Amino acid sequence: MYNILTLNKISSTGIKNFSTDYKIADDIKNPDAILVRSASMHEMELAPETLAIARAGAGVNNIPLDKCSEDGVVVFNTPGANANAVKELVLCGLFLASRKIIPSIEWVKATLKGDENFSKSVEKGKSAFAGPEIKGKKLGVIGLGAIGVLVANSAKSLGMEVYGYDPYLSVDAAWNLSRSVKHVVSLDEIFATCDYITLHVPLTDSTKGVINTVNIAKMKDNVRILNFARGELVDTADIIKALSEGKVASYVTDFGNDALLDANGAIVIPHLGASTPESEDNCAVMAVNEISDFLENGNITNSVNFPSVSVPRTAKSRVTIIHKNMPNVISRITSAVASENVNIDNMVNKSKGEYAYTMIDTDTDINEQAISAITALDEVIRVRVIK
Repeated sequence: MYNILTLNKISSTGIKNFSTDYKIADDIKNPDAILVRSASMHEMELAPETLAIARAGAGVNNIPLDKCSEDGVVVFNTPGANANAVKELVLCGLFLASRKIIPSIEWVKATLKGDENFSKSVEKGKSAFAGPEIKGKKLGVIGLGAIGVLVANSAKSLGMEVYGYDPYLSVDAAWNLSRSVKHVVSLDEIFATCDYITLHVPLTDSTKGVINTVNIAKMKDNVRILNFARGELVDTADIIKALSEGKVASYVTDFGNDALLDANGAIVIPHLGASTPESEDNCAVMAVNEISDFLENGNITNSVNFPSVSVPRTAKSRVTIIHKNMPNVISRITSAVASENVNIDNMVNKSKGEYAYTMIDTDTDINEQAISAITALDEVIRVRVIK
């Protein structure tokens, strides 16, 4: 029986994917794994039994990754599960940035209630809310991951001329990206060329504040900027200044803050990117499948702190080893196994940064002496036997 702790309400569509070998509740004391959405875990003390955490979503800033890695706790996320939901909101943002839809609705509610000449008043006042069409305009997509590719392809279908930038473009993304999207190798080309710019990159030291006064100066006048990735990608003070000066026509973001609420031209959406029932279901299903495969088979898929390793079960017993990525560790592990006359049927090892993961399949039950010998190695963090 595996014990699963839920820190948020997790979609029942995902939960029902667990077999009857699982107990799932929000009050389990010593869980084998944890399912979480937005709850902060930074102050949470993890039980020694906890092997994994699955975040039903893409971002993992609510999880203490360094501590988890040190303790051998595998952290999963669900990349792409909410991609369509975010894409649809980005497309909505394109129209909101262009057509002054929100101010026009506010004007109607504020001034036309009870107006006996409603139609005439509408015709007289609507010119204040004119805005450009997106067809034929140039859109720069910064980041061509799961969401960026969908946005780029959809914008192309809407008649936009699309430019994409991603120095780390994956093979899968390249296959899915429309051939008519112009792949550029410089952010400056995006800034100088595009009427609209949308951000779809993770927050890192190199991307933090990428939209700032220096880069805004390189952009077209009346550029429209969308940020549905992370708030810190845009320098708040710089974007407010650019809006007030008219350099930026509008800024649409799903990651607002108090300062933006009074900025003319800023449209702040309350983090609705993944707020669809379909997205929540998709994230939950993926998270549950990741946890189940790891607990039952030791396979790792979509981990943010350990390498992806997935191998079919072919032998009687499987040993999984989380360890430091250092020279000679593998030879010492295999020597420890061989010293106890245990035959290795299959073995795989992969690394990610400072850490590595090794799986060993054996055609006999591996004995306690061999496990103790592996565990005793200084570089080894956690050893688990799956039968």
